[in-house]
Amino acid sequence: MNIQYKKGVLELCVLSLLKKHDCYGYEISEYLSTHIDIADGTVYPILRKLKSEGILTTYMQEESGGPPRKYYSLTKLGREVYEKERAEYLDFAKKVEALLEDDSDD
Repeated sequence: MNIQYKKGVLELCVLSLLKKHDCYGYEISEYLSTHIDIADGTVYPILRKLKSEGILTTYMQEESGGPPRKYYSLTKLGREVYEKERAEYLDFAKKVEALLEDDSDD
């Protein structure tokens, strides 16, 4: 798959996962890698960027017997950004799909 397609949608995928529930970085990375072919370490720069923009917040949580993990959660701004970007992406995807379907009639 064209790497540019993935770059444009990975941030939205991260936000989508965090809309469902708080996650730690490795959990996000593992989930996405089972659905989209991504390289190790791809998710962490996205998480740092979103946190610096105030879209995500973090907290530490201890797991049974393991070291504490840094969990990410959406802020109020993050939920607003997700809803806006989701709507824009779905609208864009519908338009592209319509163009590609029209093209198949040649």
